[in-house]
Amino acid sequence: MAHALMCPLGAGEDLQPKWIDGRPLAKIAAEFIKPNDRLSSLERLQIYRRSYWYRLIDCVYEDCPGLRALLGEKKCAALVRGYLAKYPSRSFTLRNLCSRLPQFIREEPRRTSPRTALAHDVARFEWAQTVAFDGEARPVLTPNDIATTPPARLRLGLQPYLTLLALEWPVDDFVIAVKKRNALRREASNVMDRAPRAGLRKKIPLPLRAQTFVVVHRYQQRLYYKRIEPRAFRMLEALQAGRTLVQAVAAAGPRVKAEQVQAWFETWMELGWFCRRPGAALRRG
Repeated sequence: MAHALMCPLGAGEDLQPKWIDGRPLAKIAAEFIKPNDRLSSLERLQIYRRSYWYRLIDCVYEDCPGLRALLGEKKCAALVRGYLAKYPSRSFTLRNLCSRLPQFIREEPRRTSPRTALAHDVARFEWAQTVAFDGEARPVLTPNDIATTPPARLRLGLQPYLTLLALEWPVDDFVIAVKKRNALRREASNVMDRAPRAGLRKKIPLPLRAQTFVVVHRYQQRLYYKRIEPRAFRMLEALQAGRTLVQAVAAAGPRVKAEQVQAWFETWMELGWFCRRPGAALRRG
């Protein structure tokens, strides 16, 4: 049953006529699905199979509105079906469905050409939102937790739900604009006045290429995107990689001033980004 359901949709979205061993699929379906007075075993299996695949496709669309807007309906549909055929769901939760979509876009660039690099950035950003929404949260470090550890020994962990993104396009603005437009469409569909509105039909302009550093995170159970400057980004990357605080400050660059680092840390501590690294204890100096 599982194999029959998970076999990718074919031309016309019908089941393949043959089973994996060459026997007629109709005969195999009759072994585990009973017919009724209206549908054969094979026809009933087809309903289940389409329902399974349409549900997966809808979930990808829901999680990736920016990618859908970027590629258009036809191209996005082909991308999603190709992705699900190569990387079918293997988790008990649909939350993980798009985890390998950025990787798939890199592996098969023809599916998103000529906007593969932009599509990859959008897919990374949208997956980071899923991680931020319900990713693990560890106990937040307080100033007292780190006050007695020398900076040359201090190693800080970043919250698992936090994602650091070095992007080639400002896709955060693009995805936000797409979501706002989609929200207006849903709102308009629920009112009696169905007169067309230009704002609902307007296509969101594609972003212009510009290096952008974004932290996708949550705060007080809400999703946020915070842009940061390159030096601050390099510092957070170093901390995430396990460098000491002194090493992380050095990674930020020689022109970083002490008051800048202090201001960054005040913000990051307030947002609760720091936690204890797994398996590590803070050393006392």
